[in-house]
Parts: sequence; C-alpha cells; structure tokens
Amino acid sequence: MQLAVVAAGFTPGEADQLRRAMAAWKRKGGLEPFQKKLVDGMRRSGIPAELADRIYRQILGFGEYGFPESHSVSFALLAYVSAWLKRHEPAAFLAALLNSQPMGFYTPSQLVQDARRHGVEVRPVDVTASEWECTLEREAVRLGFLMIRGFPEAAAKRVAEARRERTFASVDDLAHRAALDRHDLKCLAASGALAPLVGNRREAHWSVAGVAAGAHILAGAPVIEDRPRLAPPTEGETLLADYASTGLTLGRHPLALLRPRLKRMRFATAEELKRLPSGARTRAAGIVTGRQRPGTASGTVFVTLEDETGTVNVIVWPHLVEAQRRELLGSQLMGVEGTLEREGEVMHLVAKRLSDHSDLIGSLKVESRDFH
Repeated sequence: MQLAVVAAGFTPGEADQLRRAMAAWKRKGGLEPFQKKLVDGMRRSGIPAELADRIYRQILGFGEYGFPESHSVSFALLAYVSAWLKRHEPAAFLAALLNSQPMGFYTPSQLVQDARRHGVEVRPVDVTASEWECTLEREAVRLGFLMIRGFPEAAAKRVAEARRERTFASVDDLAHRAALDRHDLKCLAASGALAPLVGNRREAHWSVAGVAAGAHILAGAPVIEDRPRLAPPTEGETLLADYASTGLTLGRHPLALLRPRLKRMRFATAEELKRLPSGARTRAAGIVTGRQRPGTASGTVFVTLEDETGTVNVIVWPHLVEAQRRELLGSQLMGVEGTLEREGEVMHLVAKRLSDHSDLIGSLKVESRDFH
C-alpha cells in the first residue's frame, strides 16, 4: 500500500482497494484494473517502464505469499519462545509437545529421539509411576498412559487414583482396585507398563490372562500357583511391541539393529554425512518420517529420513518424483543416492536415485506425516 501511494500516486483509499484485491486475486482475479494505474503512476514518477513492470510482478508475488506484519511478529515470538524452552528446559518442552499430540510436523517418536540425542532422559509408561499425561521427574520425562494406543483416559485416572491410596501388590490387585477390564489390562501388558509388577511383556500377558473377570467372590483369598518360566522377548521383538503399542521405542533405534547390514550396502549415517563436503556423492538410508510437497515448490518433494544418529533432509526433484513414485510414496525405509549440498550448517541430500528397503524392517509399522 505504501509503495502504491509513494511510487504510483494512489490515494489511501485506492491503496486499500489494491490490498483487498491482492488478498483474493488468485481465487477471483481482480488485479488487472490496477496494473495500468500502477505502471502509469510509476512512469509519471520517473520510474523506467522495465522497473515498473518488475515492481508490479513483485506485487503479484507478494499477493501469493505475503501476510500482515503482525502475523509475522507473532510467528517470530512463538519461534523464539519455543527455541528458548527447547534449549533451556528441554524436558518440559518435550512433555508439553507429547501432551499436545496429535499436532505439528513431528511424530512422538521423532520428538523423543531428538530429545534423547540432546541429553533428556525419557522413562517408559509405568503403572507404578505414570499419570494420564507425560510428567516431569527430576529432569526426566515420564511417559503417560496417553501414549498407549487404545487405553482409555478414565481407566488411566482410576489407576493413578488407586495408586495414591497405596502401592499395587500385583496385577490382580491393580485390576480390582482400578476396575480395569480385560481390554485395559491387555493394553497395559502390550505397552510394557506392567513391568514393575510382573517383569517382561510375556510374563505380563500371562498374568493378565489369569485375572478373573466379573464379581470377585474370592477377592483376598490366597492363590498359590506355579508360574511358568517364560523366556524374555528378544530385542527385536521388544522393539516391534514398543512401536505397535506406543509408536516409539526407548530401546535402540531400529536402524541401530540394521546398521551392520546397511553398512555393507554402503549407506552412511546422518552423523557421517555432516563430515562430508558440499558436492560429495553419497548414499544414506532412513525411516521416512515426513514427506512435503508444497504448492510453491513446482512439484518438488522434500523427504525427512531418520536413523539412529539423526535426520537427513532429502530433495527429490519433479523428474525423479515421476520416475520413482512407487519408491517415494511407498517406502517406510528408504535408501537415497545423491549429492550433498550444504550452506553453513544447513545440509540437504539431492536425490539421484531412490530405493525401497522396507522389507528389512519386516512388520515394524512406523508413522510418516505427509503434507501437500
């Protein structure tokens, strides 16, 4: 508006009409009546025709992506406050984001992985310690019952209330005092939240299967039985169960287990990429955590890969999007061969070829957040 008034002789009222037209020109058109007035006004002010046309095109471009200064100031303030909290109170920052899910670009798994890489201790869901929401425990984050898929909030609050009266003596005691049904108990067993009471997940499932339902006419009566010796699940089985129940793991990252094989396939880690110079040809692989195809990117897709050491930002140009659509959209574990580009600390891997290695993670279901 100021440019129209100063350079083209618009009145304040005419400049406001221009502003209104800019806000809706892509949807309804409407800037054409202003083009001649803007260009002619700038010519009268002594601005050359070529520069006047370029200024008009800039106004069109601003109409596509511009927004009020107050809007940008609000975003800047949010970015500053968020960055300060993440730097100085990382545990509280993580807990708040987890309690606000679903939201934003990053999955709970990504948030937890990043926090742990920055020194935040994250503790598992635990019937002897967790609340419904994630909480703080001496600079650590305790995952809440809300992380468990299918576990109802009302049941979680009954668990917390019963625990405040006295500690749980057994799974049977937990089930009776918190009025948990078979579904609730299976959710807790699958998540590993019963570990302090019964041990590993296999023992938890065994204990849950033995909890009587309905009226407990023998409540309080001693029951003596021999417990079978159940071998603990393997690390891989535990990882699969973690992702199936809570969507994340506090054990080793899935790609840490696959690293020997990925190394034989000549895939570098995210950490190793940081040490390579710009222009280096390299290969990387990671779990796909996000895909973006902004309308302003002319068909380019931006992919985020995660491994046990960090994340890799991948640029997939339009010609490769069309040539390898199946690998781009269908991969849970994606391999990328390309050229590294960096400017300061900002680094991208420009893809030349994509490969789908999802078979390596078997039945592991990882979540990708895709934006168009």
